[in-house]
Amino acid sequence: MKTITTTEELAAFCQEAAKTPYVTVDTEFLRERTYYSKLCLIQLAFRGDGVNDAVLVDPLVDGLDLSPLYTLFEDAGVVKVFHAARQDLEIFFVDRGVIPHPLFDTQVAAMVCGFGEQVGYETLVRKIPKKSLDKTSRFTDWSRRPLSDAQKTYALADVTHLRDIYEYLSDRLAKSGRSKWVSEELGTLTTPDTYITKPEDAWLKVKTRTNSGRFLAVVRELARFREEYAQKNDIPRSRIMKDDAILELASTKPADMKDLGRSRLLLREARKGDVADGILAAVKAGVNCPADQLPKVEDENEKLKVNPALADLLRVLLKAKTAESDVAQKLIASANELDAIAAGVRDVPALRGWRKEVFGNDALRLCDGEIALTAKGERVRIIEL
Repeated sequence: MKTITTTEELAAFCQEAAKTPYVTVDTEFLRERTYYSKLCLIQLAFRGDGVNDAVLVDPLVDGLDLSPLYTLFEDAGVVKVFHAARQDLEIFFVDRGVIPHPLFDTQVAAMVCGFGEQVGYETLVRKIPKKSLDKTSRFTDWSRRPLSDAQKTYALADVTHLRDIYEYLSDRLAKSGRSKWVSEELGTLTTPDTYITKPEDAWLKVKTRTNSGRFLAVVRELARFREEYAQKNDIPRSRIMKDDAILELASTKPADMKDLGRSRLLLREARKGDVADGILAAVKAGVNCPADQLPKVEDENEKLKVNPALADLLRVLLKAKTAESDVAQKLIASANELDAIAAGVRDVPALRGWRKEVFGNDALRLCDGEIALTAKGERVRIIEL
């Protein structure tokens, strides 16, 4: 198990990897105490069975420059293979603004190939190369050094078995003609906006049942402040204030430190200093927000008028199409999309791209009364009308 600790070693490995059709990649990181993930280990492998074709890279070593790796990531002749790539890609994008390409995500490919929804790496290892993983090092603090042999073995397995999984899935996709389906799905992962959190939009992730524009304005400003402070100081959002505290403050609207001190849900550290000042300023900004700038409140009359019977029929059709195509149901259409289609909305992902071919065309025909569904045993069949 070779561990790369110098830029020269990394450059030599990446030069060899650049001669191969693909390289498998994984990372180990920590995020419990920071806003941004702290990269602790990088695992890399390319096709082969020698001791030098699978390595660990220690990014915590002083003086190690990852530039050779980023050059490899930008090499269009080498496919970069990940499993459940989003968090790994976010780390590299935040660090250097680079998104590896061309990209292949084995979790996405497995869903297209009938392995179920969000299938885990361990499941694929068991089903494809038919190996088992030693899980004893799963909860390792990867920032501690030195790493034990057991930890290194566990980490390296995340890219060595991935070679077999990639070759199996890519071959299966090529034979089925579904490679483009996976490429479509990877569009979001390869878009920089996926990894950029805008403080002004942070409030959209705070769940609330209140539709008051003024209330939501305070939530927006509090969430904006929390995001900006967390990013600037590289600390988790929850260390500043949790969502339930934001909702409480949006309701009570504290005007001074004394009011702030009455909060039941606000952390003690947030009741003083810069955080307290920021909270009070955010509440004031929300309270004084001009009426024409308040968050848009959904009008009850603008809600989708869903035909419940049609929505149920679409669910039956989706289940039938899932069984027929052997593609994970969640990947084809969500419950919200089915309701939207049943309400007459046509601008939804389920009616575009490969999804339209698999499900969307028949969904539209069902809505237009051109087909009907019938059941025989466990099978659902389409009948032309």
